[in-house]
Amino acid sequence: MTADAANMNGRQPDQALEEDGGMPTPKFALSMDDFGFPEDEDGTGRILNQAEIDSLFGSDATLKGGGEGNGLERLITTSSVSYERLPMLEVVFDRLVRILTTSLRNFTNDNVEVSIDRLNSLRFGDYLENVSGQSMFAVFKAEEWDNYGILILSSSLIYSIIDALLGGHDRVRTSLSGEDRPAGRHHTAIERALIEPLIRVILSDLSMSFSPLCAVNFRLDRLELNSRFATISRATNGVVMARFGIDMDGRGGDVDLILPHATLEPVREILLQQFMGEKFGHDGIWESHLAQELWNTDVTLDAVLEEQTMNLQDILTLSPGDRLVLRRDPDALVQMRCGGKTVFRGRVGKKQGQVAVRIEENLIGGEAAERPSAYS
Repeated sequence: MTADAANMNGRQPDQALEEDGGMPTPKFALSMDDFGFPEDEDGTGRILNQAEIDSLFGSDATLKGGGEGNGLERLITTSSVSYERLPMLEVVFDRLVRILTTSLRNFTNDNVEVSIDRLNSLRFGDYLENVSGQSMFAVFKAEEWDNYGILILSSSLIYSIIDALLGGHDRVRTSLSGEDRPAGRHHTAIERALIEPLIRVILSDLSMSFSPLCAVNFRLDRLELNSRFATISRATNGVVMARFGIDMDGRGGDVDLILPHATLEPVREILLQQFMGEKFGHDGIWESHLAQELWNTDVTLDAVLEEQTMNLQDILTLSPGDRLVLRRDPDALVQMRCGGKTVFRGRVGKKQGQVAVRIEENLIGGEAAERPSAYS
């Protein structure tokens, strides 16, 4: 049965093919007819003209008219970035919220509540375009990962912290508040000096949050007031953005933590795992069983008396009865190797009628014991 005959009987072409034993047409397959491009009269394909190409890729007129474009250009210029989910990173940030709440209460002597408001992936350039120019950028370095990250403090948080540190909790908020700050005025050196200890507290707590996974030290590199000088990655690179809200009895602001995916690459395999609770995947029963089985593992030790370099031709001419002369001193130490690595040195002797080696030097655990051991 052909596809045309199937249409005459009220059935779809793919249904007809499926009933006749043929392969059905995939539902997601697209043809040029879906874009409104007709074929030639003879049924063969043809070359698209310039107007049809512009319609497929998204014409300039569509973009200039204020639209978002269409076709492939809309796919390429999209600002959303899709990355695989990192379950353990969410656990780390939840741990940071708890630790940071206690640290900020001790730092400000005030009632502080920390919450995580947003966690997503986006392009680095798209994030910088939407950051307020009155924010403060703290560039830090993950020393063990040899890469950088950024802490962005909002202007309202900066002045709330300064107000709390200077004892202004009970005072009426003046024009120094973040919302009433004069536009274009940069933070002064005194304000930066008061905020820098706060940034070090956040970085220290961030290191503590990662400690169950890996040892990493986040060191403050520089403090910037202009986003151009805080660029640590290309604009098209993907980053993880975590926004933490800090509230102090109606005052406060946001702290944005920016970690490029390149920074998290050394611990990506750990962050992809799904752990339960605060144990972070440690199984004491399995570890004890594995350690016990390792003690019962059989290993092979090779005693190497001497090594010589010979030509391949001489080796091929060897026959039964030929002698290989060992030019070593009878009292010289022999090498004990395991898996191609020298682990001991000892002397060859005889014990209970068998050839034995007494260990004299331990190359993997320091000096040998006072009472030498002999193995035959």
